[in-house]
Amino acid sequence: MEKKIKLIWDFRGPSAELTAKHHEIHLKEYATIEKLTYFLTGQIDISDMHSIAFMVVNNQDMKKVRDALKPHRGQLYSE
Repeated sequence: MEKKIKLIWDFRGPSAELTAKHHEIHLKEYATIEKLTYFLTGQIDISDMHSIAFMVVNNQDMKKVRDALKPHRGQLYSE
């Protein structure tokens, strides 16, 4: 099984949750347009003032997505 990478975008402030939810929509659009072989997106509220949007991709697609979308951080993903 190929390694999967979770790319993460952090949003802070009173509108963090709404911004992260909106960003997830654009992540899905990007994955569809680029015809990524595997992707998983989501949004998580860390606190009232901190939310994240994320995209999980195959390791082979990571550099392309990273360079195009500039995530704030990344980590290995395990299901």
